[in-house]
Amino acid sequence: MLFFVRNAMLAFYPRTGDLPGLEDTDIDVFLRQFRRETTFTFWLGIVLSAWLFQWTPLFTVFVPLPAFLLPKGLRDKHARKIGSSELYLVRQAMLILKMPAGLCWGRHPDVRKRFALPAYAPDPTTWKTS
Repeated sequence: MLFFVRNAMLAFYPRTGDLPGLEDTDIDVFLRQFRRETTFTFWLGIVLSAWLFQWTPLFTVFVPLPAFLLPKGLRDKHARKIGSSELYLVRQAMLILKMPAGLCWGRHPDVRKRFALPAYAPDPTTWKTS
């Protein structure tokens, strides 16, 4: 399932100009950690959203292939169309998928440097109790 989730997230955050894409931000490490630390319900929502993304190009770009087999240009068009769908539940499913992808992208030191923000301190791996 990580393949489908990763592939869908990468479609929403490609490289553009000076900005790194999600593929430049250690997405594999992030997804493994995120899977360990998130709830089952939230992870299920992400997986179902990725499944929806992968199997709906027929309805957005009219090509009967899963999204991971689409050429880059069609995959970008599919991501744009499904992310702005007029169907509220579809649009919300894509938001569930894009939110952790944005967390991964926005925390990366290269992205933060591009926006003149300091890098985050290492994760203390413990809950703050005070």
